[in-house]
Amino acid sequence: MDAKKILVIMGSPRKGNTYRACEELRGMLEKELPVAFEYLWLKDANLQPCKGCLLCFTQGEEKCPGRGDDASRIEQKMLDADGVVFATPVYGFSVTGQMKIFIDRLSYIFHRPRFFDKKALLLTTAGVMGNEDVLKYLDTVARIWGFEVAGKAGMITAAPVPQYRIDKNRQALAGAAREFSAALKRGLQKSPGMMDVFIFRGQRGAFSQLADVSPADYAYWKEKGWFDRRTKYFVDVPVNPLWHAIGTVVEWFSARDIKRDREHGPGETS
Repeated sequence: MDAKKILVIMGSPRKGNTYRACEELRGMLEKELPVAFEYLWLKDANLQPCKGCLLCFTQGEEKCPGRGDDASRIEQKMLDADGVVFATPVYGFSVTGQMKIFIDRLSYIFHRPRFFDKKALLLTTAGVMGNEDVLKYLDTVARIWGFEVAGKAGMITAAPVPQYRIDKNRQALAGAAREFSAALKRGLQKSPGMMDVFIFRGQRGAFSQLADVSPADYAYWKEKGWFDRRTKYFVDVPVNPLWHAIGTVVEWFSARDIKRDREHGPGETS
């Protein structure tokens, strides 16, 4: 078996607990399958903060005022990898500033997802609390971007770490490693969950009404064939018939709301 390419998007500004956890993860994965690790340190990346101009949504990412930074290079690295580890310590009950700038800078992918054949593992470290909320946030980001989330580990690392906590951290990391390695071996995209289907149908309902307002989004969805009513999900995988049926209602409401808002015209903004 060829080595699986694993890209670590490192949100920590230093080689501390999060880095050590990733190295422990590497050792666990190497016992399951051959892997080639690459670290991408966001602290060293040239990423321009998002200006909120919405040009990436409406006209395409090539129109971003920050174009020329490392965003496209990082996106390509994720596309070239078999799996991506999103790793961050918890700062102020959220991801680090470096990780947030990265997510914001590539926010066009929320509208135009593209990582459907990639697996993601989410890893956080916290002094006392915050892991659960940050993992939930990263899970939302990765899923909407198209990743199959296969493994999560939130670790408490405030020194001195008692032995029972070390054991729990190792168990969480080992469980995530097993799930991640199994997904990498399987390769094929698994069937989407309920919320995955609802996101797809909600987005389709919205973007179908925005051809003139957001032509980049509309063109992307049309090119992918996602507006075709026979298309049940972003990729051709089995979809639970119940999620599909409910998704039809989600899509109808989404399209109706966008259409109604546009008919009323723009209002005042504060």
